[in-house]
Amino acid sequence: MGLPTWAFAPAALGAAFVVLPLVAVVTKVDWAAFPALVTSEASLAALRLSLLTATCSTAVCLLLGVPVALVLARCSFPGLRLLRSLVLVPLVLPPVVGGIALLYTFGRQGLLGSSLEVLGLRIAFSTAAVVIAQSFVAMPFLVLSLEGALRARGTGYEQVAATLGASPSAVLGRVTLPLVLPGLASGTVLSFARSLGEFGATLTFAGSLQGVTRTLPLEVYLQRESDARAAVALSLVLVVVAVVVIVVARGRRDGGL
Repeated sequence: MGLPTWAFAPAALGAAFVVLPLVAVVTKVDWAAFPALVTSEASLAALRLSLLTATCSTAVCLLLGVPVALVLARCSFPGLRLLRSLVLVPLVLPPVVGGIALLYTFGRQGLLGSSLEVLGLRIAFSTAAVVIAQSFVAMPFLVLSLEGALRARGTGYEQVAATLGASPSAVLGRVTLPLVLPGLASGTVLSFARSLGEFGATLTFAGSLQGVTRTLPLEVYLQRESDARAAVALSLVLVVVAVVVIVVARGRRDGGL
């Protein structure tokens, strides 16, 4: 079925609205100085920290997010809708507000932070705080993607496996997860991308200490004030990474259809 002719004009306008700012970044890159700008000591330190923390955050999202998605998709109990809403709140919550919430939870005078302080564990303004902040904002992407895949697949195969005597753990490992693997892979990639690009919650909860909490988005923000060329170069790195992640995520999802 064809589209009405009038739809193409706003579609082109919408695409241009998204693409033109990315093109503008590319046009402002100082290509002669690009290698030196992105391989400076500060830039490499920020990139290494971003990759390390984003990888750790993705692991946390998998460890905690997969069970949450399974419960939301396969269980029914009073308060389920409220739980789903609360789990997905970080999707719409301003990252700075998320950082403040984490600070009042894990900070020195926070809900849990004061007890952790007694045990000698100080989380706020540490590398661990970066991982927590990234996980907080990224986990809903995994939960949403996996829950959608679980609901789309239904429970038919799982019920057959259960009637044949498979334990719940065996059904989960041999039937459920393999069936939704494309959705799980897509959610994992998106969680990694969101962690890599996290800024507001990280700055509020973890600060900006070079080599400790200053990730690549924070480095871009700081370089914007002192060296615009470096900020643009590092921005391009993040744009390229984002494009690669989206292509991989789309390929995974389309491959599972």
